[in-house]
Amino acid sequence: MEAIAIGAAANLSSDAAKGIFQEIKRHMRNVEKIKPDVELWCSKVDKVIKAEVKSVRDLQDKAKSKCFIGLCPNLKSRYRLSRKAEEVVATVNELLQQGEFNCVSCPAPPADIVDATPKDFEAFESRAKVFRDIIEALKDGTTNVIGVYGTAGVGKTTPVREICRQAKEDKLFDSVIMAVVNQTPDLQKIQDQLADLLGLKLEEKSVEARAGRLRERLKKEKKVLVILDDIWKKLDLNDVGIPFGDENKGCSILLTSRDLNVLRNEMDARKNFAVSVLEDKEAWDLFKKMAGDDAESPELRSTAVEVAKKCAGLPVAIATVARALRNKGLFAWNDALRKLQRPSPTNFKGVPANVYSAIELSYNHLERQELKQTFLLCGLLGHNTFIRDLLRYTIGLGLFHGVNRVEESRDRLLTVVSELKSSCLLRDSYTNVRVDMHDLICDVALAIPYRDYNVFALKDEDDLEDWPNGLTMEKCTMISLRYANISYFPKELKCPQLDLFLLYNEDLSVELPINFFKETLNLKVLDLTDMQFQSLSSSISFLTNLRTLCLDQCILGDIAGVGELKNLEILSLLRSDLERLPKEIGELIKLRLLDLSGCTRLKIIPPGVLSSLSRLEELYMGDSFVQWEVERRANQQSNASLAELKLLSHLTTLDVLIPDAKIMPADLFSKKLER
Repeated sequence: MEAIAIGAAANLSSDAAKGIFQEIKRHMRNVEKIKPDVELWCSKVDKVIKAEVKSVRDLQDKAKSKCFIGLCPNLKSRYRLSRKAEEVVATVNELLQQGEFNCVSCPAPPADIVDATPKDFEAFESRAKVFRDIIEALKDGTTNVIGVYGTAGVGKTTPVREICRQAKEDKLFDSVIMAVVNQTPDLQKIQDQLADLLGLKLEEKSVEARAGRLRERLKKEKKVLVILDDIWKKLDLNDVGIPFGDENKGCSILLTSRDLNVLRNEMDARKNFAVSVLEDKEAWDLFKKMAGDDAESPELRSTAVEVAKKCAGLPVAIATVARALRNKGLFAWNDALRKLQRPSPTNFKGVPANVYSAIELSYNHLERQELKQTFLLCGLLGHNTFIRDLLRYTIGLGLFHGVNRVEESRDRLLTVVSELKSSCLLRDSYTNVRVDMHDLICDVALAIPYRDYNVFALKDEDDLEDWPNGLTMEKCTMISLRYANISYFPKELKCPQLDLFLLYNEDLSVELPINFFKETLNLKVLDLTDMQFQSLSSSISFLTNLRTLCLDQCILGDIAGVGELKNLEILSLLRSDLERLPKEIGELIKLRLLDLSGCTRLKIIPPGVLSSLSRLEELYMGDSFVQWEVERRANQQSNASLAELKLLSHLTTLDVLIPDAKIMPADLFSKKLER
């Protein structure tokens, strides 16, 4: 009986309990608040394992001692041990029953963009008056729409974030939310950014319906500040879902733009404040801070002063150049000064030549190729890029050497992103699952690969009426068409050197020609987002070198052809509309990551498909397939079973929804699971 007692207590670490603990850890990683009754249960479990097991073992030791000079068993101690064992079994069973929770956590509170002073905020004296004036305008409350304007790279966003932190600290507003608008506004993305910070989940499909929900949510806030950063042209706030003026007098709006006319004439901002370039002393002080003590050394100072002047008082140029020259010798400083004195003739629309040269200088000083390639990839993907997407593309392109697992690649990517932030070439986004870069830096990050690596890229709403000529396409290594207006697609994309092809397109009527990919046999990364496929183009089966395939947010029919891509390592069908995962997916024996998250209509995964993915390391099925079957003989099953996951010996990350604990097999959660 005593052995049973110890086994029962240990049973709290069995699969049923492990399942609960894994679920708790998953929600904690999502920064969700664990419910008090769940925390209490965990505490009780801990006490049982530590206290009750110790008590039983103590009684065991006493029971081993014998009476009558060791000639007879100690019957009294054995009786006590037996009674105690019964108590432990009863306690354990009761705790296991109490551990059957419908839900273990509450949703995470909405993120706050102004919890602390931005780490790169500098309280420059020349801007102190502007700072105070904006705060006073917000306190005054007579003006609903306030504008902040200044030239590109002057540093409008960071002071605005600090203004908002101060406004919230002074209790001027109950909520502060922010969205980046950019040159080509995407209303859904703007709505998503605002909704995330309000803790609101927008599930509606149409922009109008989402706007209505967002409007109703904002009306519930007594006093709210809405920040819209980087406005280039008129943005209809009603279309976004922002109530203002008489509709909601508690809503104040703070706008930033490069153009005063946009704020004053198109956005009806009654009070507008200019952010100017830094004064000479401020620029030099910032430069010294970024470049380090060497900038003041007798050997370097005169050159450093001239380099700082060439940055024209623009914080973005000062920061990138100074960081690039930190701890460098005199020869590097002299070379940098010469380059800044002779701006690159290869300019890019909207980027001043001196700023272009300053940013390119920082890029050239990146010491490792993986830093340069990741930076250029970020430029190709634009603002607020998902780190998730960066990971999948970098793995497909093989940018990182010496890494063997997906988790190792993720660690390397996060290290590279951190280094690029330290170089002031990347910056934090509005959420930690994304990364951002300044407009000017983004433009330069597009210009460099266009010039040096034969990259063809279009941004949101750019028009493509004629594709580049044949010679240009033959040399092309990357193509990025993100929500561009494309008049037609050629019958064949003749790009024998193409490594990456990205196409995001919200027009469901767009169809790719049957032989579109026939002449792109070198392709390693293919991302087709927001598209509709009754069946995949047959030419995709020619892509034998493809390592990453993303068909995210697509309406999918027959995708059995994916099974032909034997070298595929990453397959993402994130939030796509499909009902059945084809059995051919099981032939992807090199697959390391499979993402089926958000595939809410997925009902059928044939038995044996998942278990065939013997190299799989990460499986994401949150808010997706739940029709798990109890394991039976192969000919009796019509759907996948959870037992298949036990056969995935390389699996380290698992996100799966199990609607009924009774169908969970023993030892489902391997010790190798890290997330």
